[in-house]
Amino acid sequence: MREFPTREVNTDLLIIGGGMAATGAGVEAAYWAKKHGQKVVLVDKAAFDRSGAVAMGLSAINQYVGDNSPIDYLSYVQQDLMGLCRQDLVMDIARHVNSSVHMFEGFGLPIWKDSEGNYVHEGRWQLMINGESYKLILAEAAKNAMATLGENGEIIERVFVTHLLLDEKDKDRIAGAVGMSVREPYEFYIFKCKAALVAAGGAVHVFRPRSTGEGLGRAWYPPWQSGSSSALMQMAGAEMTSQEVIFIPTRFKDGYGPVGAWFLLFKSTATSAAGFNYMAEGFKEGGELHNWLPYGAVKPIPTCLRNHLMMQEMYVKGDGPILMHTDKAIEKIASEAPDEKTKKKKLKELEAEAWEDFLDMTISQAMLWASKNIYPEQGPSEIAPSEPYFIGSHSGASGAWCSGPEDLQTDESKNDYFWGYNRMSTIKGLFAAGDGVGDSSHKFTSGSFTEGRIAAKAAIKYCVENPDMPKVDDRKINELKEKTYAPLKVYEDHKGYSVIDDHVGYTYSEEINPNYIDPKMMMFRIQKIMDEYAGGWGSQYKCSSTTLNIALDYLKFCKEDLDKVAARDIHELMRYWENVHRLNVAEAHVRHKLFREETRWPGYYYRSDFPKIDEKNWGGVFANSKYDPEKDEWEMIRRPNIRYVKIEKVVGM
Repeated sequence: MREFPTREVNTDLLIIGGGMAATGAGVEAAYWAKKHGQKVVLVDKAAFDRSGAVAMGLSAINQYVGDNSPIDYLSYVQQDLMGLCRQDLVMDIARHVNSSVHMFEGFGLPIWKDSEGNYVHEGRWQLMINGESYKLILAEAAKNAMATLGENGEIIERVFVTHLLLDEKDKDRIAGAVGMSVREPYEFYIFKCKAALVAAGGAVHVFRPRSTGEGLGRAWYPPWQSGSSSALMQMAGAEMTSQEVIFIPTRFKDGYGPVGAWFLLFKSTATSAAGFNYMAEGFKEGGELHNWLPYGAVKPIPTCLRNHLMMQEMYVKGDGPILMHTDKAIEKIASEAPDEKTKKKKLKELEAEAWEDFLDMTISQAMLWASKNIYPEQGPSEIAPSEPYFIGSHSGASGAWCSGPEDLQTDESKNDYFWGYNRMSTIKGLFAAGDGVGDSSHKFTSGSFTEGRIAAKAAIKYCVENPDMPKVDDRKINELKEKTYAPLKVYEDHKGYSVIDDHVGYTYSEEINPNYIDPKMMMFRIQKIMDEYAGGWGSQYKCSSTTLNIALDYLKFCKEDLDKVAARDIHELMRYWENVHRLNVAEAHVRHKLFREETRWPGYYYRSDFPKIDEKNWGGVFANSKYDPEKDEWEMIRRPNIRYVKIEKVVGM
């Protein structure tokens, strides 16, 4: 096997990731690092300009508090998550997010304005944008900010971080990270730092996707996101929270196109195939939403309950598919025009906006509509629930258990929610943002950027106040380097045993070798286990203690087989480590689902053996876990859900 050169990078703050949270961290860290003479390195698995969930673009900024109060936004988030969110974390973002959005406009992001110069809202919290280059614009701002540091600022692209490093003597303190370049010259990277900030995204392809065959790889969330935020921190021994809370987005079928603009901007309605308006009926006395009080039968309807109503029509009544009546929405808006000429003009404008919504952020949906001869102004289009995703920045809640801001604590919360530095995990010097932070949901892009800023400022403060560099165990680094490239050796040692069809068009899937598994097949194994036993779409999102324990057994077999996975090249090696991260996320998810004995988020998943909300036993606690990597043991923990901000009413979207 070839030798891989080693490159060592020393820095004060290491930012891991390249999406919106890491971008915000880069902008803010550069400002404070320059003031205090600190060095900042940002390392990204992808190309920074188009990295993260906004790589393809976005048609709206989904968190802008505007003239509302942070408590208004907290009310909305707490309601949507069925009562479970960290109030201090949510309010911290809500009070700062407006400034981030104004920064975006200053960076050059086109935000829609009306004739009077006011922002155009999609809903109460959402602003319409021309966002095809959203990430590109913000990445440029971060690069410019980092450039002001000169030699003390560096952005390293195409390096996949596989493990975090802990201090040689203090196993509760961060010391760095290791990773591998996925581009020539294929270097092994050793990062040594005083503080690390993890913002490496959530996870897709842990569960089997709905898109299979020729559609394999299509997903709502970016297909390259492998749960590195959670996996890196979890494998280092950080306490994690709400790993049971997956997110099931409802999107236009097969293309995963967004539905937000249709519901909020166009005021469209969705019905069952027979025309049943399940949303409206759910509110009526005796309707389904009344079975999920205190969170059902109020507005806004929590995202999971909107899913639940749809799933009742599809899976219980069999009255599918679910149809979004785009044609009726467009016609209704156009019919308000004063004359026929104006109406025709308005129809054209609405049709253009409908297509632009996809072209700004989900081009594949526009292509699918075009290929199927779907005209949104002429007829309805199918919508459907997707497979589960792990995402702490949207309507999910998974991530690390982090310290909140000191000034938002009370006597009741400070012992549980604050331990020194804002957004620091339970590992000293290890910070998180975006999908890396649990229980601070509904931050979306602007809130993730804001949380990156918050965490970066605190991380630089930590570096200044803890100036000594941690010690790294060289033997551990050598062990990790050998482990990193082991799948390449497995392939080299056993490739001669392969039986393949020797013909044009041969693909790796046709290879048979009794000595190894390829990374894609390992991913398929994980997906099948999770789909069938842990509540994926194939099991109609249902699971029980019986099926979850079966999942744990099968995931254990997957872990035992990791040393039998082969990588033919550096690309497959990256895929291998992505699946290692996915496997860690999968196990944590199953353990959390077993631990929380209730169905709190119907429409995300159902515990068939505990089919109702148990507010008495579980409404007041978060389900947390801590993994001991040396003993390969898990500790499940209850942490208090302290609602010290009293919310008397629920506010609309």
